[in-house]
Amino acid sequence: MRRLKTDRADRREREGAAGQGKPSALGRASPIRGVAALFLVAFLPFLALCRPSTASPERPSPRTLAERPATATVAGTADEPFLDELERQTFRWFWDLADPVTGLTPDRAPTPSFSSVAAVGFGLTAYVVGAERGWVTRADAAARAEKTLRFLLSSPSGDARAGMTRYRGFFYHFLDMHTGARFKDVELSTIDSTLLAAGALTCAGYFDRDDPVEGEIRRLADALYRAMDWTWASPRPPGVSMGWTPEEGFHELNWHGYDESMILYVLALGSPTHPADAAAWTEWTSTYRWGEFYGEPQVNFSPLFGHQFSHVWIDFRGIQDAYMRGKGLDYFENSRRAVVSQRAYAIANPSGFDGYGPDVWGLTACDGPLDGTLSVGGKTRTFQGYAARGASLLNVIDDGTLAPTAAASSVPFAPEIAVPALRAMTERWGARLRNGYGFLDAFNPTLRDPAARTASGAVVDGVGWFDVDQLGIDQGPIVAMIENSRSELIWRVMRRNPYVVAGLRRAGFTGGWLERGSP
Repeated sequence: MRRLKTDRADRREREGAAGQGKPSALGRASPIRGVAALFLVAFLPFLALCRPSTASPERPSPRTLAERPATATVAGTADEPFLDELERQTFRWFWDLADPVTGLTPDRAPTPSFSSVAAVGFGLTAYVVGAERGWVTRADAAARAEKTLRFLLSSPSGDARAGMTRYRGFFYHFLDMHTGARFKDVELSTIDSTLLAAGALTCAGYFDRDDPVEGEIRRLADALYRAMDWTWASPRPPGVSMGWTPEEGFHELNWHGYDESMILYVLALGSPTHPADAAAWTEWTSTYRWGEFYGEPQVNFSPLFGHQFSHVWIDFRGIQDAYMRGKGLDYFENSRRAVVSQRAYAIANPSGFDGYGPDVWGLTACDGPLDGTLSVGGKTRTFQGYAARGASLLNVIDDGTLAPTAAASSVPFAPEIAVPALRAMTERWGARLRNGYGFLDAFNPTLRDPAARTASGAVVDGVGWFDVDQLGIDQGPIVAMIENSRSELIWRVMRRNPYVVAGLRRAGFTGGWLERGSP
C-alpha cells in the first residue's frame, strides 16, 4: 500500500529552503519521512556550492526583457502533433477520472486516493482546454464544470473538526472523493484553495455565452472567489498564512517568496470583498534570494513547480513589479532561466546519477521510489519517496528521480530544450514511462536493481525505477502550459479577469498587456 500523505505545512517545515528559513513545496509527505528529510535538508544545500563555475556550451545565454521574443509558441511547428497527443492524453486523465457525482478530481491514480482541491482547480482548467480543442463538446465541459462548482459551493462549511469541506471561503487540502468531507486532519490550505479558485475563474472567463449553464458557472465561480476571506487568513499581516486547522489554529508561517504563492498574493490583493493587506506583495518580494545558478541570474526556488504554477493562469510576459523592474526582466524570463539552469545542472550531473544529460532533466515535487539508503553501483545512495526535488542556490534535493512534468510544464519558457526532453523520454523509456494518460509521475534511471524494496512503483532490471501513478497537480500544468504555448488560451482568458488585473495592479505591476489592455 502507498503511504498516506500529511499536510503541506508539515512537509514545508521539514524540507525548508536553505537560507530563507521557510518551507518549500507541495505537501504530500509521509509521517515516516521526517528523519530522512531532516538529514537531507541539513546537508544537501551545500551541494549547490559544488558546481562548475563555467557555463555549459549548450546552455542558452540569459536574455533581457527587450531581447526575448514576444511569444514562446510551438503552434504550426513540427513539434505540435507530438505535443497535441501528449496534451490530449493528459486531458483525458482529468476527464475520465473525476468522480461522476461530485466532480472532484483524484489526487492520484490508479492508486485509490482522496481528492486534492488543487487538482480540482487544474481539472476545471483542463475542461476549458478540452472544450476549445474539441476533445469534448463545449456543452459537456460546461456541464462538468457547473456540477463540480455547484458541489463545492453546496458543501458543508464551518469550524468543526470533521465533516466539513471548507471554512471562511477556503477549502481543506484533501477531501473525500465521494462526500467532499475533510480527509483526516489535513489543513485548510490557502495555496490549494487559490489554485482551485484560479481554475474556477478560468471557467468563468471562458464560458461566457448567454446560456443557463454557462451563466451558472460564472455565478458559482464568482461566489467561490469572493467568499475567500484573505483578511482572516492574514493573522500576521501583511502576509498570508499557509493554512489553518480547527485543532491548532493558524500555521506559524506565512507564505514568503519566491515560490508558487505568487498567484496566491495576486488573487488575495485583487479580492473585492476580503483583500489582503496592500503591503503583502512588498513583504513577499523582500524575502527573495537573487543569485546566479549555473550561469543564470535569477530569483531562486529549487523545484520547478514554483516557477510554473502561477504562470499556468497569469501571463507574466512583459509586465513587471518593482522588484523585476530593478532587475530588467520579468517573471516569465526568470522562469526560463530557472529551467535552463536546471538543464545545465543535469548536464554537469555533480552526483553522477544515471541517465542525466541535455535531454534528460527535470527536478520538481514528485513521487520517488523509497525513503532509505541503498548501495547502488558501489555507491551509497539516499532515496526519497514523495519529495520536493529541485536545484538552485537555495538547496539541491536530488536522488536521481526525475519528473516529466518538469520539462512538459516548461514548454512555454524554453521549447527548444523542453520538447527535445519530452521526445527523448518518450523514445528512450516508452510504455514504461508513458501510457494512455500521458507520462507517469516520475522515474529513476539510477535505481536498477529489482531486488530493491521500493515503497511504490517498480524497478525494471537494468533500466530503472518507474512510478505507477499520475498526480493531478503534475498532470494539470502539462495540459495548461502546452496549450498556452500553442494558443495562449488560458493566458488570454485570464488577462480579461478583473480580479487578476486588480491584483496585479495593486502589487505594482505595470507595462505590457496591462497597459495596452487585454486582447
